[in-house]
Amino acid sequence: MKSALLVWGGWEGHEPEKGAALFAPFLREQGYEVEVSDTLDAYLDEAKMQQLDLIVPIWTMGTITPEQEQGLLRAVQSGVGIAGWHGCMADSFRNSTEYQFMVGGQWVAHPGNIIDYEVNITHHEDPITAGLQDFHMHSEQYYMHIDPINEVLATTTFSGEHAPWIAGSVVPVVWKKRWGQGRVFYSSLGHVVSDFEVPEVLEIMKRGMLWASR
Repeated sequence: MKSALLVWGGWEGHEPEKGAALFAPFLREQGYEVEVSDTLDAYLDEAKMQQLDLIVPIWTMGTITPEQEQGLLRAVQSGVGIAGWHGCMADSFRNSTEYQFMVGGQWVAHPGNIIDYEVNITHHEDPITAGLQDFHMHSEQYYMHIDPINEVLATTTFSGEHAPWIAGSVVPVVWKKRWGQGRVFYSSLGHVVSDFEVPEVLEIMKRGMLWASR
């Protein structure tokens, strides 16, 4: 049986506990043994971490100790998959640059806050996005600093209405990459759990978790 660890906490505005409650049953339905933790100390048990197939971090902002961070990064580097969304993975620990290096991006702005925008599928052959078409969101449109090695599966284009100097900027929304032997998946969608009521948002996240898993 495969195993997954979901670790939730940090800023409550991203509804971390609800996020864990949404995806833990899905993983169990897929045959995973699922552990849900509300402490970063879950990353300290090296033997246990190395045996996982998937880690789902759901933690916005906050701080992580060097020991917790290394426990997580070593597990992914050894081959454990990691998959997450929005600020729950890409705005987790602003002072931890090695963690950001692993994720492949860091949130820096969402001009206009909650707005209407479009997500464009850019890789129609990938199993994570196959069969999906461009779709609309009413949520935060994430402007991010991005690792150029990411394999980008979906993007969004900024209109410039709320920050004229970025008009026409195309920023990745969904990507996958490697960190050592581990697979890394990320989607910037999912500001609040209700965003997953958009079918494409939920399907992308589910497929991304299964792809990332060892």
